[in-house]
Amino acid sequence: MSITSVHEATTAPTAPGQRGEGHAAPRVSARASAWRHRLVTALFIGPAVLYMLLFFGYPVVQNVIMGFQHYTITTFFTGEAPWAGWSNYTEVLTSPLFRTAAANTVIFTVGSILGQFLCGLGLALFFRRRFPLSGALRSLILLPWLIPLIVASAVWKWLLDTDAGALNRVLIGSGLVESGIPWLSSTGLALFTVIMVNIWIGIPFNAVILHGGLQTIPQELYEAGSIDGTSRWQAFRHITWPMLRPVVSVVLVLGVVYTLKVLDIILGLTEGGPANATQTLATQAYQLSFATFDFGQGAAVSNILILISLLFAAVYLRLNRRPVDE
Repeated sequence: MSITSVHEATTAPTAPGQRGEGHAAPRVSARASAWRHRLVTALFIGPAVLYMLLFFGYPVVQNVIMGFQHYTITTFFTGEAPWAGWSNYTEVLTSPLFRTAAANTVIFTVGSILGQFLCGLGLALFFRRRFPLSGALRSLILLPWLIPLIVASAVWKWLLDTDAGALNRVLIGSGLVESGIPWLSSTGLALFTVIMVNIWIGIPFNAVILHGGLQTIPQELYEAGSIDGTSRWQAFRHITWPMLRPVVSVVLVLGVVYTLKVLDIILGLTEGGPANATQTLATQAYQLSFATFDFGQGAAVSNILILISLLFAAVYLRLNRRPVDE
């Protein structure tokens, strides 16, 4: 065979049926790998999505529907819940108790968030330093957060009792007061007392999250600031606070959403009294549903509370998006 014939044989065109077979196998393999990846992802995410739909999505949807129905205790036996339209919302919004509960909710939320955040930030800054037993003290701070809320409320109710409470005994014994202070039975003190207890419970959450955020700030920034002669306040204002702002946004949003739905502490301490002085939207929804068994109006108050939480979270995150990006 000549050299020309060999060259023609090696450069001969591929038959139409055989063209591209060398590239088909990798292409099929890549598609199979992509499908396997999607299947594995679905197997991991599927149970979580199913759990969210069953235990979060369905209750929320059912609560929204219930807010437009005359849903009472007889509905559980008859299965009938007549459509009420907006009447549940109208009755709730026009009742004097709703205005009192809404005002108390604002005061309770703002007071709790301010106290928890300021105390938590102070503790986070304090524990940023290294000193003996600092780790043990940080662990002890978590105790209020770890104690079940109903247990904490029972303990505080005993401590704040007007006649036999430990706090009043200490105050009377030290001569600071002549008689026991009605911490939980006075309409002027009850809401303030509940706020103080809720601050005590929420401080660990704020302190731990803010302390974690402080650990991510590079120490070189403070060293450069000390070389330029910055004071502690200037270092906090120009270094710590701007770097900590994303964490602050998360803490405040979660704190407000959590505080709006606080129920255990108020029920355990005052049950919304005295004379509705500590009644909030969360306790009103609970009492409408499980005291008067008007589940339709209770669901309406709950839906209003959910809407307030969503609006606050959306507005706050929107307002803080640009400063955080900068």
